[in-house]
Amino acid sequence: MSSSAQSTTTAAAGAEAAARQGLSERAEAVAKAELREDRATRDQALQQFRDWISKNEDLENCRTDASFLLRFLRVKKFSLPMAQQTLLKYLNMRQTFQHLIFNLDPTIPSVDALISSGYMFASPVRDAMGRRVIIHIGSKMDPSRFTNVDMAKVHCITYETLLDDEENQVMGFSHFADLEGLSPSCVTLWSPTEFAHCLRWGEFAARGGRNPTLNHPLLPRQQSIPMRNKQVHFLNLPAPLKYVYDFCRSRFSQKIRSRFLIHDSRETLHKHLDRKSLPKEYGGDIPMAQMIELWKEEIASKQKRVMQLDDMRLVSDSGIVTRKSNNAGSGSTCTGISTVTGSFRRLEVD
Repeated sequence: MSSSAQSTTTAAAGAEAAARQGLSERAEAVAKAELREDRATRDQALQQFRDWISKNEDLENCRTDASFLLRFLRVKKFSLPMAQQTLLKYLNMRQTFQHLIFNLDPTIPSVDALISSGYMFASPVRDAMGRRVIIHIGSKMDPSRFTNVDMAKVHCITYETLLDDEENQVMGFSHFADLEGLSPSCVTLWSPTEFAHCLRWGEFAARGGRNPTLNHPLLPRQQSIPMRNKQVHFLNLPAPLKYVYDFCRSRFSQKIRSRFLIHDSRETLHKHLDRKSLPKEYGGDIPMAQMIELWKEEIASKQKRVMQLDDMRLVSDSGIVTRKSNNAGSGSTCTGISTVTGSFRRLEVD
């Protein structure tokens, strides 16, 4: 690790008391009940995570502030080895798809236009469970006007902006997608190689770790992006996509399957998702245009921190443990497993 990264580690640890975002009482309770998080666990895990980063020669300029590291610890319920693996996969994904994920600048004209259209934005109102609601309007993605690069940047700007808030890391996310008018041509924007990589990196570990399951394209990849996705609501699912949905859903565990809901009307949607978190056009109180403007302000407030993610570098992917390397035996010396203090905790997908 470079000397500049080591000084960053020291500065982050020294300034943590002042820099860390506070959690609400509700979020503190959820963190303890669902993530096994308390102050002692959090402080110990952060110190061990930083020590590992400072000694890991595969990492350069890796952020070590609490807000960044906690997103990986929380999504893996403070299993340090798993959090380290998710960090490595996250950085590997970013470097592999630099043309899609680097330079997450919301002022790029095409990116700004897609955000302003309402294709994807976060509601300013949390749902009844305290989660931010990510809203997708499929008809706003015009494949004759926007590219897969525009689409990817909007998704990543959304996820990175929201993950910079610790409350969101703990409470998780709900998704709402109105797929009416979604053009099938959107799929053809992606090359077979890009699509295959997204599926591979989008696998959820089934209970026991034996069977991979596919992720829905609207969701961030839990193997590589540390987000707790709790519910996904679909409205106006086109008939051709229904077959794809059914195929993928049959491969989910029962727990994950229960989080995907298809609604045939707004009335049924409102029974499962707090209408106040939706735009006025879908039964809420705040007009969609106002929500989008508030979201753009939130993006702008996080822009500098999000774009600084490009400074981090993974020198080698040798430390990433795959199913193939896992099956090779327990004598692996992969970075990220052999150098970890602590043990794996028994986890379930949450």
